[in-house]
Amino acid sequence: MNYIYPSDITDHRQSGVLEIAWPDGKVGHLSHSLLRLRCRCAGCEQLRRSGTLPTQADPSLRLVAIEPVGDKGLNLTFSDGHDRGIYPWPYLHELSLGGPA
Repeated sequence: MNYIYPSDITDHRQSGVLEIAWPDGKVGHLSHSLLRLRCRCAGCEQLRRSGTLPTQADPSLRLVAIEPVGDKGLNLTFSDGHDRGIYPWPYLHELSLGGPA
């Protein structure tokens, strides 16, 4: 997959939505709770494989920090303290356009 970089990122913290605009003109709206649920860090992947990862995230979860990881993607920190998930640009693009994740 070709790497795609967003043209703009806006965190609507109060409503719990991360808005990502892509160069192709599409704009994705990702809830903070969806992003937390779709974390692909090693710990979350292990919980997912064992069937113990919740299938629904707390809708009150919020992003508390958004840090770029070089040109690769974003490291997101959530209000529940989880901060190990790196979200690569292609993955965020897929999520924001409603693709399988």
